[in-house]
Amino acid sequence: MRGLRVSEALGSGFSCNGNNVAYLTGSSTPLNGYGLDKEELFKIPFQARPGPSISTSYTSSMGFTIQSAILPRAYPHLLFKGILTYGWPGGYWFFHGILDKIKLAMGFKATQAVALLALGHDESDGKIMLEKGTNKISFIPPRDPLLPRKIKVFQKLTQKLGGVLFMSKYRSTAVHLLGGCNASSSGPSHGVCNPKGQVFDPLATVHPGLYVCDASLIPCSIGINPSFTIATAAEHISRHLVQDVLEYKIRREGTNYLGGVQDSDSFTEKTKTIDNCQISVVAFKETMRGHVGGMPCTAYLKMKMNPHGEDQKDSDIEWNLGTNIHGKSHPLLRGKVGGHVEFRGFEKDNLHIIDGDVNLCEVDSRTPYTHYMCYHLHLVASTGSRYILEGRKIMNPYLLASYAWREATTLHVTFEKVADKSSKNDDHDKVILKGELSIYMMELLKSLVSFEGNKKGKFLSLLLGTLFRTYLLQIPRGSQEHFNLSDCEHKYSYPSSTLHDIKTEDGVVISCRQWKCQQSLSKLRGSDEQRNPILLVNGYAVESYWLPTEPNDLVRTLIEEGHETWLLQSRLHVLNPSNTFTLEDVGRFDIPAAINKMLELLGPNVKVHVVAHCVGGLAIHIALMGGHVSASHIASLSCTNSSMFFKLNALSTVKMRLPLLPISMLILGNNKTLPLVETSTSPPVSSRHRLLKLIARLIPRYERCSCSECEVVSGIFGNAFWHENVNPTVHQWLNKESSTRLPMAAFPHLRKICNSGFIVDSNGSNSYLIHPQRMALPTLYISGGRPLLVTPQTSFLAHKYMKLHQPAFRHERVVVEGFGHSDLLVGEESCEKVFPHILAHIRLADEQLGRNVHINVAEGKKVFSDSEADQYQYEEGFGDFGSTWFSPFVVLLLALSLVSLLARFFS
Repeated sequence: MRGLRVSEALGSGFSCNGNNVAYLTGSSTPLNGYGLDKEELFKIPFQARPGPSISTSYTSSMGFTIQSAILPRAYPHLLFKGILTYGWPGGYWFFHGILDKIKLAMGFKATQAVALLALGHDESDGKIMLEKGTNKISFIPPRDPLLPRKIKVFQKLTQKLGGVLFMSKYRSTAVHLLGGCNASSSGPSHGVCNPKGQVFDPLATVHPGLYVCDASLIPCSIGINPSFTIATAAEHISRHLVQDVLEYKIRREGTNYLGGVQDSDSFTEKTKTIDNCQISVVAFKETMRGHVGGMPCTAYLKMKMNPHGEDQKDSDIEWNLGTNIHGKSHPLLRGKVGGHVEFRGFEKDNLHIIDGDVNLCEVDSRTPYTHYMCYHLHLVASTGSRYILEGRKIMNPYLLASYAWREATTLHVTFEKVADKSSKNDDHDKVILKGELSIYMMELLKSLVSFEGNKKGKFLSLLLGTLFRTYLLQIPRGSQEHFNLSDCEHKYSYPSSTLHDIKTEDGVVISCRQWKCQQSLSKLRGSDEQRNPILLVNGYAVESYWLPTEPNDLVRTLIEEGHETWLLQSRLHVLNPSNTFTLEDVGRFDIPAAINKMLELLGPNVKVHVVAHCVGGLAIHIALMGGHVSASHIASLSCTNSSMFFKLNALSTVKMRLPLLPISMLILGNNKTLPLVETSTSPPVSSRHRLLKLIARLIPRYERCSCSECEVVSGIFGNAFWHENVNPTVHQWLNKESSTRLPMAAFPHLRKICNSGFIVDSNGSNSYLIHPQRMALPTLYISGGRPLLVTPQTSFLAHKYMKLHQPAFRHERVVVEGFGHSDLLVGEESCEKVFPHILAHIRLADEQLGRNVHINVAEGKKVFSDSEADQYQYEEGFGDFGSTWFSPFVVLLLALSLVSLLARFFS
């Protein structure tokens, strides 16, 4: 039922070795059929005490053997005296058991009794099966043609010895069970295992490493007591099993294990050591319920912590609230998982856990403040299908312990079907579902009651200690690794580029970096397709496209695709920071100047693909809808977490509506550029800037970081990416090398856009959305499915807007699961999960230009229809934190505290 493929002969060929058991009592003959009484038993040392045994044996010429057996005095004789048996001869046998008990109670000597056993040969055609649904055993006994003769022999013995004979009412009672996993040399059609004991796999040869070594492989009755026969069969199987293991190890490790003998004294010493030490183990049950893929799912888990008995020497010294100095969790917080999962919407039978691991204090160096509880379960179904269920409880010190209960009891799971090895198309068979399972208060209490083991108190103290460290002490478990970035940049050498200084109409000097492609505007690799140049527009002062430490950033990807690539470094960039500007200036002056420079060098008929992120997406929409750039010069537009709309999550919205930003601008004074990285060569940081950076570190954010510069930026903006998605080298380069300064002059305009929810001019007026006719171009809007700053509603509204006002052009929308904001472009897996959508959109736009036609249908790789997009209209998704009632009030209290702090500072 757990999915193991075995022969259909399993459970067939069952034999009772011709057994029939009877009970003779009430005889006047001294049978000595009882064992020792209590006084006699305790006089004999424990090791020398006898057990039930055969006292006499006689083989009849009729084809079977009759034996007498000694039974313990504590045996429940009444079961054999009229309750589950019938008696012979007839008469008073029904009351014999009651009368015998009365005699014993009155002090009379018990009557003589003995157990009788007949054994011989039956037809070995019995069946023993497991009934699905009831989980009960269905047993059909084998036919015994000699049963009438055996009963007659029992009756003759009773006549000679005197007394009453009792036998089973329903079937012959057996004590020698054989078969059911019969060995066969003819393959799985006639047996379950081969003569070596290896279990047959009907679709292959055998299951490697799986053996039958006991009486169930003996395919027939043997007519005598089978203990020696079973031992002989087990030794025969063991000889082949050991040989197979040694050959496997030789193949795997290249070591010759043959002839190796372990020293007996050493083995004895190790055994004594293991026996003398007390292994710390804790076991408990956990039941979680919820929905996966929209379908009800319940997990019944049995957890055994520290199942291997790992050494815990000096645990009180080395282990600090659940983890050691290396970030490894305590052995009592790691264990194995068993049980089953009910997922009736996917499989009608239970999914059994054949292998499971749990770690209740997982540590990731990328997120040192975050505490994970990780579950990894291998599941099998009765159909043979295999699945993997992976889950994580993610705990962050966000607003102290406000979310502690929800995070500690909610498991975010991924359910994946394992493709069959025989399947040719693994991607087609792969099924991935996501959902959440939760443990409720009553189930938690049941879990606490189910605790077993000698270290229950230690386990609970460790678990509570990890939560205390995460939520209240907020002590990081390690820190971001430090890398030599010059080695990374040398390892991934970048194509040569040209830096163009450009003077805008308002007199500000910006720059544009150009990577040429030898075949960008001509035929590429013999293809008739035309590769138009691409302009990349960054977000607010953070580099997203040009990552020298990484092998697969977007710039490299576009160059390899055959596109000449331009990277705009506007007045938002750290190289060209301006002290007085708005986002409107970027869209009005910087982007038109960059496109004009491209047209000047590449020709007036060139069309430019624009890829923009965050604030850069706002700026390109201001440029187009404000009439500063003509859509006739744009081949396509791709925006990540940006559009003409800009919808923030709850916490960012509260921060923008509170007067935090005006206060920050007041603190900055005349110098609106905030230095982020302080070095020995950099000018001294003013007290105003230090105060603002201190305040930024105090502002709540969902993920905390051990990097000071990252803490400041996330305090001002909010978390820009999920740290687990970003390579540590990128994280270090962004914070230490790239984003060294933050020009904040455009923040007042950005605040007006955020509070409006769409692009407005510097005065807050709606001057752009009223010109949809200027957006005559194909668009692609990409959002992260696990939002941090900007919600998927941003791309949803833009997609609707473009389909309504520009239906003649192709418009796509993609929501990429697992990504937040900037990690759509700087994430470790962006080249696999995000860039293909951008490349496909650009490629289709080039094809459209080559055919000079409009495309009315979506041709992208992953495009949302209206109905599919609706799910993100109001769904904030995982990561939209701060949506509960108390979050705005906490931020409000923080703002009031900030005002009080400023009053003291300026006084």
